[in-house]
Amino acid sequence: MDLDPDLAGLRLLGGFFVLRMDDGADDGAAPVRRLPTLQEAYDEALARRVETVGSRLGTRETRVAASIAQQGLAARLWSAALGCSVLYGGLPDLDPRLLRWDTAAGCPDDLWLTELRPLPGDPATLAATVLGGHLEPLTDALRTRYGVAAGLLWGNAGSALAAAARELSRWARGSGRTDVADRARALTAELFTHPLLNATGTRTGTAFRRRSCCLYYRVPGGGVCGDCCFDRPPGLSLQGS
Repeated sequence: MDLDPDLAGLRLLGGFFVLRMDDGADDGAAPVRRLPTLQEAYDEALARRVETVGSRLGTRETRVAASIAQQGLAARLWSAALGCSVLYGGLPDLDPRLLRWDTAAGCPDDLWLTELRPLPGDPATLAATVLGGHLEPLTDALRTRYGVAAGLLWGNAGSALAAAARELSRWARGSGRTDVADRARALTAELFTHPLLNATGTRTGTAFRRRSCCLYYRVPGGGVCGDCCFDRPPGLSLQGS
């Protein structure tokens, strides 16, 4: 199946899967031309996103805000890429130079694709697109600027992929689309064999238990996530550091 010009099929799956192909002029969103590309974000604008996330979470720990910001963007990238691959059999080129990002937006992250360039929807292309094109440079930037551990960030990436696959499976079951569920399961299983993801957690069906923690428990009023390595929040002796 060919990609439709506005990727309308993704809208059926929920907000984390949607890629905008418009300029946002009709809904009050920031005009695309004023937004940084993800390439620019990894070089310059990332600090604004971390600051935005930290402010909304009410935390002064930039390491925590950086982790949550990265997980949110990873969830959007995996959802859009996996959703396209499953629904269309292909995905759009998500080159960081083609994607614009509203760093001041809420959750889910607002992404615009400025040009539609079809790519194959196989596991190798998915991995190259999301891991190589986005999450590796993002991980390097967050480690350098905020001291976030690589294992934590790759755990976030694994968690985000598992969540996208789980939501796709849920939608497929509810819609009677066994083909979607089967393809999502096969693609996800193959992606988790990638060296950057295969040690991030344990999968049982669509469930995932990660081997690291995203640090959400350190947010005021936060706790542990459903796939956390902890059963309860650990001690907070470093709170505010």
